[in-house]
Amino acid sequence: MHCQTCGDATSPAFDECQRCGTRHGQPPVLPGVPTYPVRGLGSALCVAVGATAALFTLSALFPLLGVRLARSAAEQLDRDVLLGAVLAEVLLTLPFILAVLVAATLVVIWTWRVRKNLDAFSGAAPTQSPAWAIAGWLVPFANFVVPARVVAEVARFSLWRRRTPWLVPLWWAAWLVFSIGERVVAQLEEQRYERLTEWPRSEAEFATYVTFYRESLAPRLLPVLACLVAAISFVVLVRRVSVAQQDRIARARPAFPGWPGQPGWPGHSGWSGQSGQAGRPGWPAAGAAGPAPVVGPAPGAPVATSPQLPPGAGGTIGA
Repeated sequence: MHCQTCGDATSPAFDECQRCGTRHGQPPVLPGVPTYPVRGLGSALCVAVGATAALFTLSALFPLLGVRLARSAAEQLDRDVLLGAVLAEVLLTLPFILAVLVAATLVVIWTWRVRKNLDAFSGAAPTQSPAWAIAGWLVPFANFVVPARVVAEVARFSLWRRRTPWLVPLWWAAWLVFSIGERVVAQLEEQRYERLTEWPRSEAEFATYVTFYRESLAPRLLPVLACLVAAISFVVLVRRVSVAQQDRIARARPAFPGWPGQPGWPGHSGWSGQSGQAGRPGWPAAGAAGPAPVVGPAPGAPVATSPQLPPGAGGTIGA
């Protein structure tokens, strides 16, 4: 005997599959519980996360170009070159902000869907409610812990693991390092930038911009590395979970084969406008006129034992 969810051989010594936790005889997806497609959404999410990581890397490495522009401005004593460097960095940051908004929206939707699907999976016993799949990203301080717990449960019950897959702590640790490190580096750079001369005139004042861009590169490397690790691990995790859940939903079968309205039941038409009883022995074909409805007797009148007999042809009840 094999498990209907993961396909592993089951033992009569246990009431459930030792790999995925599905009880013997239960289908992969519980009937009547809604499920949501996640494969296409997961693919879009992977693209958005990859684009976000790539754009952040480019913007973080901008000091490499900024140093050259600052040196050119110092040699020519041209403030327009410095202004061009600032505008270039801003134009490089705008697509990153747009990608972050798209990726964040898809992450919230994907997290909610994969968590809701757990409610339909036999053997899954999540402790985090679907509401936390959304609120966990938005509530201050809770967003340091709750999203990781939700994704950890989704990964365990979707990939049939007794323990949390190592990709989850790796992704979350890298995400926290990136989120905190990027904010700290941005604040430090803003403080250093405010100390620069707004309208440099001398060679020494132009040289401070060269120093600013040169010293800005090293602190940005840690957030960049953390961003790449978080993005890669999360993309791999999203793909595995999405494929596993979609395949499980595709393997679902009706809990009671042959139930009226299911494929294979006599007279199943495939659309709700035609009666599923059509085609059964003793029932009229589709479109044929059926027997006239029988009107019940008036109060106090004798009740016929069979609606097909004429009045008075049979006995009455309680006569």
